[in-house]
Amino acid sequence: MQGVALLGGVLLITLSLTVVISVTLRSDLVGSAGIPGDFELVQMATAVAAFCFLPWCQLRRGNIFVDTFTLKLPLRWQRRIDAGWDLVYALVMMLIAWRLAVGARAAFATGENTMVLQIPSYLPIGLCAALAALVAACAIVSAVRLARAPA
Repeated sequence: MQGVALLGGVLLITLSLTVVISVTLRSDLVGSAGIPGDFELVQMATAVAAFCFLPWCQLRRGNIFVDTFTLKLPLRWQRRIDAGWDLVYALVMMLIAWRLAVGARAAFATGENTMVLQIPSYLPIGLCAALAALVAACAIVSAVRLARAPA
């Protein structure tokens, strides 16, 4: 999972460099047109990178959670509640993965491409669907870990 998160980081760094180069090319100093389709790359890469970070974050228990009302409960109960919320998160991510997969299939069926670069739209959507399914699996793993943890 750490490798997937690192891939997301590399993707964002590459994306940042692309934006800097494109904006520099558009400046008065250079006067060029910039990188064609840079906004499409930003849209697609940002979505994919965000989904790349989520599995590792979930396994590391890095998501923000509010435990104001459960702090006084025994540790066993806190873990059970957190495991329950992890399962809810897994269900939500399964729903998101399913709907993204439906969207990718529709984009594939219609031959939808991006406006400037003509990249098939189903590629980033399908990749996000797969990554969302991975997040769901990681949430289930973290729920099981919490449920089995000693008190």
